[in-house]
Amino acid sequence: MTILCYKKSSIAIENFFSSAMKSLSTTQQAQIITLLEAGHSAYSIASQMEVSHSTVCNYRSKYLPKIKKASGGRPKKLSSHNIRHGTRLLLTGKADTAVQVAKALGNITNQSISTQTIRNHLKKSGFKPVVKKKRPMLSKKHMKNRLDFAISHQHWTLDDWKKVIWSDETKINRFQSDGRQWIWKGPQETGLIEREVQGSVKFGGGSLMMWGCMTWEGIGYCCKIDRRMDKELYTQILEEELQQTLDHYGLISTDIIFQQDNDPKHTSKMATKWLQDHHFTVMDWSVQSPDLNPIEHLWEHLKRRLKEYENPPNGILQLWERVEKEWEDISADICQNLIASMPRRVAAVIQAKGGHTKY
Repeated sequence: MTILCYKKSSIAIENFFSSAMKSLSTTQQAQIITLLEAGHSAYSIASQMEVSHSTVCNYRSKYLPKIKKASGGRPKKLSSHNIRHGTRLLLTGKADTAVQVAKALGNITNQSISTQTIRNHLKKSGFKPVVKKKRPMLSKKHMKNRLDFAISHQHWTLDDWKKVIWSDETKINRFQSDGRQWIWKGPQETGLIEREVQGSVKFGGGSLMMWGCMTWEGIGYCCKIDRRMDKELYTQILEEELQQTLDHYGLISTDIIFQQDNDPKHTSKMATKWLQDHHFTVMDWSVQSPDLNPIEHLWEHLKRRLKEYENPPNGILQLWERVEKEWEDISADICQNLIASMPRRVAAVIQAKGGHTKY
C-alpha cells in the first residue's frame, strides 16, 4: 500500500513539472538551454527568466544531463553553440581574425567579447594562426592556362628542367617591411587553402628594382634597373647579363631553354627578335604563375639575408652593394634544390586544378 502511494506521488510530481515546462514558450525554453550551456547557475537563470529553480533543474536534467553544475564564479560568456558559430565564420571565410570573430559574436550575444577569449577558444579547438600568403588573383582562364601548362610538363625529368635558365625582376625595399596578415587555420585545413591567400599586384612600390637569372650551375648575372623598364632596356639586359651568364658557365643558347614571364616588354618584337637571332628556345610560360618559377624563392632567400643586417642601408647605393654581395654568396646547391622542386610544383598545380599552391 505504501509503495502504491509512492508511485502515485511520483507520477503526480512528474506531471506537475511536465506541465510547468510546457507552459513556457519555445523562446523561453531556448533561452534557458542557452544559459545552461553558457555555464550560468540554475538560481541565476531562474531569477533572470522569472521561473522556479526546480523548472530550470528539470530542463538541465532532461536536455543537458551531462552538463556540469555551475561551480560558482563568473559565468561563461560564450556557449558551445557560440563557439561553433565562431569557427564556422572562419571556415567559410566570413571572418579571418579573432578580432572579427569577437565582434560578430558580440553582436549576437549583446555582450563585449574580448579578442583573447576568442583566441583561447580557437586554440582549444585546434586552430592555429598563420600568415596570409600573397598570391596573384586567378580567374578561371588563368587557372585553365596554368593547368594546361602543368599537364604538358608533368612528364619532364630533372634533366629537362636542368636545361632551363630562369629569369625575373624583383623589388628590394630599403626598409624590409613584410606587410604580413594573419588568419586562423582549422585543424582539418591542410596545405594551402584559399582563405590563406592574400591577393597581390606585382611591384606595389619600392626602393630598388633588379633583374637576375638562375641556372642549374648556379646564379647568373644580375643588374640594377635604374630607369623605367621598357623593351629597349630589357633587350639590352638580354644582350649583356644573359649572354654573360652563358659565357661564364660555357653554355650554348641552342642547348638551353630560356624562361621569362609574359610581361609585354619581355614578349615585345624587339626582345623576341633578339632571342630568335641568337637561337634561344623560349619557354611558353603560364600566366599568373610565380609559384612555378623557382627564382621567386631565390628572391626570398636574398631578401632574408638582407634582413639580417643590423641596420638598414644608408641609401640606395649601399642597398645595392649589399644586394650584390649577398647575390654572389648564393651557392649552386641552393639553385639546384629550387630547380629540383619543379616536378613537385607541376604536380601541385595539377592537384589544385590550376589553383593556388603552397609554393
